[in-house]
Amino acid sequence: MLLHPVYRYVLLLLGLPINLIVYLIWRSDRKQDEWGTVRQQVEQELRSTSYLESKRLELEEQLRRKHRFFKQEVSEASFDQQLRNWLEETFEKELQERTARELEKQGRYRLEMQDTFGQLLAKPWFMILSILPGCLMYLILFLYGNAYLKYIFERVLMTIFVILGVATLVFTILYLSPFNPAANILGVTATQEQIAAFNHVYGLDQPYLTQLWNNIKGVAMFDLGKSFAGNENVTATIARKFPITLTLAVISLLLALVIALPIGIISAIRPNSWFDYTFMFIALIGLSIPNFWQGLIFILNFSIKMQWLPATFNPQNWLSMIMPVIVLGTGLTAAVARMTRSSTLEVIHEDYVMTARAKGLSERQVMLRHAVRNALIPIITVVGLQFGAMLGGAAVTEKVFNISGLGSYIVDKQFIPDIPSIMGGVIYTAITISIVNVVVDLFYAFIDPRVRSKMKQY
Repeated sequence: MLLHPVYRYVLLLLGLPINLIVYLIWRSDRKQDEWGTVRQQVEQELRSTSYLESKRLELEEQLRRKHRFFKQEVSEASFDQQLRNWLEETFEKELQERTARELEKQGRYRLEMQDTFGQLLAKPWFMILSILPGCLMYLILFLYGNAYLKYIFERVLMTIFVILGVATLVFTILYLSPFNPAANILGVTATQEQIAAFNHVYGLDQPYLTQLWNNIKGVAMFDLGKSFAGNENVTATIARKFPITLTLAVISLLLALVIALPIGIISAIRPNSWFDYTFMFIALIGLSIPNFWQGLIFILNFSIKMQWLPATFNPQNWLSMIMPVIVLGTGLTAAVARMTRSSTLEVIHEDYVMTARAKGLSERQVMLRHAVRNALIPIITVVGLQFGAMLGGAAVTEKVFNISGLGSYIVDKQFIPDIPSIMGGVIYTAITISIVNVVVDLFYAFIDPRVRSKMKQY
């Protein structure tokens, strides 16, 4: 970890009291090691021999050849200064190497601070006394020791920076937009005094940096404030609407996977067949149909004409989930089916699949254990992107079926603009997509051992 500049400074700051104590002990112990004595002896030996003179002549010739090659003209004083600097660097490097080799011959080594730290950690009393002031540092060390935990921890840190960046960008756009929240909410009959009072209550009359800081501070404290319209607590509102969108997205995802994966695999096994052409044509139609049009057609036929299903969403009636789930899952099903077909079709002609067949494995074992598993990486990528988009707010589908989810909530608040509500929606979307991306990357490692190997090396 000390070789990584970021982790080195993080460890220094998080364990500052402990690092200070270890540093003092290390400086005291280092005075007793043989490095200084051996270094002094080696330096006297080098200076007493012709090493410096021979090295100076060698470097002088190299420096002159360099200047001739690049056609550089330098003054004699400048040339002498470059030669002295180069000679000092070379001499110091040679001195360090020879001192280390001499100590190694004697079975010794130069005491470093991490060596002192390791020796102290081996003592139970030091470990017990350092737990409280160094708990954060030990936590970082523990996370770094596990490749998967380290990866998740780093992605969480990246997510924090992404959230802050997105929040700053969105707030700046809303601040610069020509919309006037006070006039939109109070109406055209509002007086200037009423608009000024509204802006003062919600802090809209404050400078840009003050408003930005208040919003960023609210995001960090999970306090997104009150919405302009309705005076609702934004955090509580998002928490109330999130399960509806989550349920809709999860059911749509499961339905898409159950239908798309078998269709894609069978189409890859039987390319250019009637089955392949038929289902890939249907998948193309599914990708081309807009959600709002499909939803309206479903309502017109299954709700108004046939009266089989309710036209609007009702949490108490599970039948009202059928049409929204199908509409939301149609595009995902088509995308996953086409990706499954192309990815599986690519791997079934690889040498390792032919080798598996030559070993006498059944076609089912070959497909499931060798072909499909290696074809899952791009499929998981598509599923993760689509699922993240659905969790970010299936606004069109929710609007068509009158679902009070996060998608329709964010869209409604954009036209005011209700800055606290929009910021809450943006933060939710950024967190959701980041979490989905982390899960997708972990699935990569679970499926492909090459990914696990790279994660451990990283």
